[in-house]
Amino acid sequence: MTASTPVPHLRTLEDLGAGALGTVLDRALELKALRGREEHPKPLAGKRVAVVLEKASTRTRLSFEVGIHELGGLPIALLAKSTHLGRGEPISDTARMLSGFVHAVVFRTFAQSRLEELAGASRVPVINGLTDAVHPCQLLADLMTVREAFGTLAGRTIAYVGDGNNMAHSWILAAGLTGLRLRLACPAGYAPDEAVLDRGRALGADVRVVQDPREAAAGADVVTTDVWASMGQEDEQRERAEAFASFTVDAPLMGLAQRDAIFLHCLPAHRGEEVSAEVIDGPASRVFEEAENRLHSQKALLEHLVAPA
Repeated sequence: MTASTPVPHLRTLEDLGAGALGTVLDRALELKALRGREEHPKPLAGKRVAVVLEKASTRTRLSFEVGIHELGGLPIALLAKSTHLGRGEPISDTARMLSGFVHAVVFRTFAQSRLEELAGASRVPVINGLTDAVHPCQLLADLMTVREAFGTLAGRTIAYVGDGNNMAHSWILAAGLTGLRLRLACPAGYAPDEAVLDRGRALGADVRVVQDPREAAAGADVVTTDVWASMGQEDEQRERAEAFASFTVDAPLMGLAQRDAIFLHCLPAHRGEEVSAEVIDGPASRVFEEAENRLHSQKALLEHLVAPA
């Protein structure tokens, strides 16, 4: 990239836009079909990607490390607590340093502002591996899973049941970019950020927020949820358990959805809290296909950002 060429990042799904999002999902399906075959492309050959983790990670770290390797590149995982970033080095200094060593950075962190600061100072693409505000890479996998189940996205109804957190925010933005209908059922006091709702609606999102999970699930093609207390919210566990007590995705709730509806969860899951074992381990569940699709969709994203044709 030349000094005059803007560096492409994935800070939120808005950075892709509707066209590129569709292209990445198409390519993800192609790469999944090519996995393990001799003709699988290696567009990251000779390239290095840093995976910088300020939050605990299983699927993000594993899917990126395996994906970078399968694309021919070298993944370098950095746990922030064992680097100078964890000792207070300015994020902008870290970004400039990394730009001299690697061809892209995956950053899993807390505040969205930390991700934005890293991207703002970086000379290489920065990918949001998760922030407290949004989780765009998870949504790529979720959208891919919906595509596999139904063939298309536009016009499908998604019921999100639970906290108006980074997953809810990501679904809102995805709805605006894909034509999905989104119904969010959140307890009072746990609705998604109004500014994110405004951004989604500005993109054209058909989104409605309700407080009754049954209203959201009625006629849905996809029912999805997330844990009641995310990382950093453990001290709110008891309070949240009371607020979310009637927001468990169980068999009666799934029974309100379409007969061929699927269940999604970004994992890890707490059976008996946000989802019953009967649902997550039942025939409607696609959670492990969804988890695997982190690998394929992120490979397509890396190819798009780091080694475009």
